[in-house]
Amino acid sequence: MARHVIPKKSASCLPEEEASGPDMLEREGTVRQGTARLFSTSVARHAAASGGQPPKFVPPPKPVIIDKTQSQASLRRTSTGPPQSRFLSPEFIPPRQRTSPVKFAIERKDMIQRRKVLNIPEFYVGSILAVTMSDPHAAGNTNRFVGICIQRSGKGLGATFILRNVVDGQGVEICYELYSPRLRHIEILKMEKRLDDNLMYLRDALPEYSTFDFDMKPVYLSPTQDVPLNQMKVRMKPRPWSKRWERPKFNIRGIRFDQCLTSEQMEHAQKWAEPWRQYDMLKEYDTSSVEEKIFQEVQAELSK
Repeated sequence: MARHVIPKKSASCLPEEEASGPDMLEREGTVRQGTARLFSTSVARHAAASGGQPPKFVPPPKPVIIDKTQSQASLRRTSTGPPQSRFLSPEFIPPRQRTSPVKFAIERKDMIQRRKVLNIPEFYVGSILAVTMSDPHAAGNTNRFVGICIQRSGKGLGATFILRNVVDGQGVEICYELYSPRLRHIEILKMEKRLDDNLMYLRDALPEYSTFDFDMKPVYLSPTQDVPLNQMKVRMKPRPWSKRWERPKFNIRGIRFDQCLTSEQMEHAQKWAEPWRQYDMLKEYDTSSVEEKIFQEVQAELSK
């Protein structure tokens, strides 16, 4: 005769009234923990949204991207920067002539002291600057002028630069002394180079190449980037010009001579060519050793 075995019901299969003992206590504890967790989360949300308004969104901090492919020696900064900066302002290099080096050494001391007070940034001919200087006859005793640098000249404390801008159809040029005590601030609006080291021919060019807004916003240039070269060539006004820019002695590359001169005029200008100048070994002299010595001296003084 076969026997039928009836399996026992587990505590999980029993109805709610039949479940008892440790299993029932464990289930009650799990339910209580879930209810407490839900309650605490809802309370925090209501506390954050006080007054019925959602919490204000706070954006995460902007990440800082560091280009580690560039070495420290390749950073392009001002001469008042750290020792790894390799830029030296041209007025520090003395001219080649029979003068006592003591004069230029004393002037360098004064130039360094002035740079500790006034930040003189790196700029080139062709850069757009905004210069603020003291003017007792202006409103607020300050005067701000925006223009393109068309020339840098002078050595030592006598270094100067010229800014040009067209205001109300009239060309305006201001010559600033780089180490003048009247200078308050020099701001670089756009740093770039041109094809020529002297842009005095902009006086004879169309006004559109010398017109800049006084409210121009600065253009950012990373310290690791090279200074951009603007290869734009300008169109000139009808002749006569202030100088014969087509002659080879000026070596101008930034003028569209093909639009303002004929082939006969360009051929006539070659009569003043001096082809032997390129073989003159005394015209230019090597200043690499002088620059390195002066650079180390300037950096040592500025780091004090």
